[in-house]
Amino acid sequence: MEDNKRRDFIKNVGVGAAALGTAGLAGVLSSCKGQKQEESKEAVKETPKAKTYTWKMATTWPPHFPMLGESADNIAKWVDEMSNGRLKIDVYGGGELVPPLGVFDAVSQGTVEMGHGAAYYWAGKSPAAQFFAAVPFGFNAQSINAWLLSGGGMELWEELYAKFNMKPFVAGNTGVQMGGWFNKEINSMDDLKGLKMRIPGLGGKVLAKAGGNAVLVAGGEIYTNLDRGVIDATEWVGPYHDLKMGFYKAAKYYYYPGWHECGTALECMVNLNAWNELPDDLKAIVEAATYKSNMWMLSEFEAKNNDALKTLINEHKVQLKQFPEEVLKELKKLAHEVLEEVAASDPMSRKVYDSFLEFQKNIYAWNKVTEEPYQKLKYL
Repeated sequence: MEDNKRRDFIKNVGVGAAALGTAGLAGVLSSCKGQKQEESKEAVKETPKAKTYTWKMATTWPPHFPMLGESADNIAKWVDEMSNGRLKIDVYGGGELVPPLGVFDAVSQGTVEMGHGAAYYWAGKSPAAQFFAAVPFGFNAQSINAWLLSGGGMELWEELYAKFNMKPFVAGNTGVQMGGWFNKEINSMDDLKGLKMRIPGLGGKVLAKAGGNAVLVAGGEIYTNLDRGVIDATEWVGPYHDLKMGFYKAAKYYYYPGWHECGTALECMVNLNAWNELPDDLKAIVEAATYKSNMWMLSEFEAKNNDALKTLINEHKVQLKQFPEEVLKELKKLAHEVLEEVAASDPMSRKVYDSFLEFQKNIYAWNKVTEEPYQKLKYL
């Protein structure tokens, strides 16, 4: 009898304890739930709305200019989309906010937060800048991307632009350009003497060494200068652009190859103070947009240039001509002299050019067993 009572007691105590425990746990859970709800409400109240930013971008190109100006427009659009409107960039074409060749100073001084152009326009600020756009007889698009993004070139570019309170990004590439439009035939080096040609950067220095006169003219002014005889020749980009610019109306000889610009990199530069204010996710978005623009622009040029060239030849009767081999050989020798002179002009130029040469040696050795044999096979 006693044993039965003991068993019932223990059983009742166990059930009661379990019930008590369950009730207590339910109470605790209910209390926690209420506390979490209150904390959640407080968190909603205290979480500040994500900060938004509005930047201005000045470009060296005419407003919304095909591919070049479009690249700037696209970067602004993609940044807006990826950031869900947290970073908006208002784009201004050359002359709308600052002169086309005033973009570097505007970004450096913080007048605008961002700029879009080509680094060889800023040779007067630093000779080393030219290496990050185009080098005569230098890298094609594939190789300059490799040098910049995987061969140490970008680190050098950042080091250079930091002195001017800016951060650079590669934001496009034209691919191999054409040699330019001339109002007379080029049969020998003598034909370059006294020639007034719109040609920027290191290519312009090579022309000057050959006895010509290099003139730097913004894109929107080239046609008028060529048509009026202010210049005798001009290079610009390639058939797609040249057709739209109407250069065939002002000069009839169209030369190739573009020895002076074998794969010109375009840039997006950001004021460092503005950059440092951005949170990390917006920095990553800006970088992603410039990367996308780099590939987008090269793809557009590659896809459209040949059709435009056929139109120039077949419809507008343009005379397509190749520079004589002896002219190209001499220009290459002069280019080497110019590059050594630029490298000797200041320590930063020497540092950049040494990196360029080392990578060029490496990439050319690889190309000899890959690209060159393939090019020959294609035409067998």
